[in-house]
Amino acid sequence: MKSKVIIVDDHPIFRMGMAELLNQEEDFVVCGLAEDIESAGKVIEETLPELAIVDITLAGDNGLDLVKNLTSQKHPVLILVLSMHDEQVWAERAIRAGARGYIMKKEASENVISALRNIRNGKIHVSGKIMERLLDRLQVNADTSAGRTVDLLTDRELEVFRLLGAGLSTREVAEQMKLGIKTIGTYRDRVKQKLGIKTAAELVRRAVLWTEQDSLKSNQHDRG
Repeated sequence: MKSKVIIVDDHPIFRMGMAELLNQEEDFVVCGLAEDIESAGKVIEETLPELAIVDITLAGDNGLDLVKNLTSQKHPVLILVLSMHDEQVWAERAIRAGARGYIMKKEASENVISALRNIRNGKIHVSGKIMERLLDRLQVNADTSAGRTVDLLTDRELEVFRLLGAGLSTREVAEQMKLGIKTIGTYRDRVKQKLGIKTAAELVRRAVLWTEQDSLKSNQHDRG
């Protein structure tokens, strides 16, 4: 099945060009176009996309406000921020707002397809430099983030946390662990409480970053 994508950008030519690029792929279909937060909300409500490409500068709006709105809604939308703004300034802000990836527009034609596939598979897609910065910050703040305090989790709680970081939904985690969805929900709540996490979106972001960090450490160990 093709993944439905909405494109939110205030430049009509860019929207149409990006839509044409995505519609040529076998695994994507553009289900809607929007230029601001209000029109994006209507399209999303009508089409229920899996993925959204969002610019930071919209028609009278800040794209990061849309990112925050979408990550707080019941219907999950995986967001790739695509912007002309310098990633050194905006990428981390976008990820903290709830986006799963950040690409500068000058790199869009080369990287947007792979970025969307990575995000769909549960990964965070940013440049190597930005990912290194995120992981370093996670390590420095280990006392309040997931880096060190995963030691507080039980084996079951850690497994739920790991699977969420691998991109699985609550239902998929329940199926893999052969447990009920309500039970997984209880484990999620316990993980949030132990790690000082307030929202579901923050839980997923923290889990993804921890999984990336754990994978990086494993690769370094293997090379050693």
